[in-house]
Amino acid sequence: MRILHISDTHGFHEMFPMDRFKDIDVVVHSGDCSNWRDPYRNELEVVTFIAWYRDVPVQNKIYVAGNHDTSIERRLVTKQQFTNAGIIYLENDDITIDEIKFWGSPHTPTFGEWAFMKKRETINRVWDTIPENTDVLIVHGPPKGIRDLSFDRYDNLEFCGCNALAKRCRKLPSLKAVCFGHIHNMDGIDTNQGTSIYGDSQTIYSNAACVYDGRFDKGLTSLGNILII
Repeated sequence: MRILHISDTHGFHEMFPMDRFKDIDVVVHSGDCSNWRDPYRNELEVVTFIAWYRDVPVQNKIYVAGNHDTSIERRLVTKQQFTNAGIIYLENDDITIDEIKFWGSPHTPTFGEWAFMKKRETINRVWDTIPENTDVLIVHGPPKGIRDLSFDRYDNLEFCGCNALAKRCRKLPSLKAVCFGHIHNMDGIDTNQGTSIYGDSQTIYSNAACVYDGRFDKGLTSLGNILII
């Protein structure tokens, strides 16, 4: 199966060349198709994205929301709107495609006042619901220590991913890929976007954030990652 993983397009989805989707079996978008915090402005962004995603020439298209997708959290945009457009929307649930189980969740550890956030002390309750036989895990934010380098409020470098998620990933016996975004490349850090395999697990970790943090004027700086599983 050939998966094109994209994330954090923040309104720049129309810049994708259609030939990027050639010979792709499943497109996975792991959140933040939108940008505005205000849910009513955000609704227009998400509806516009859905119209574009509907016409992407791939049979199987999955969307998992991100922290910027405030209109989805407020249910101004519903799962049914994605379904009506032929898009699979996952929110703490799963879908099986060609015997590959995809499970998706929009939740990230609390940082600021955005959507789908959970306290670090309790977010493990979400990850505990991930089925043991998950093949492809789709989350908005990264596991701790994996393509998640950023600056804290004091301008110090830190790995800002979710430790509870990292622990859960290591316990999933059939896990083939973990798809996320949320933490972008930025000035001083150009190692977040891309894929990695750690140790002998053979699980592919994919950060497919498609824009550069703090410089959205650059448009798309990545066309995502192609995963073969």
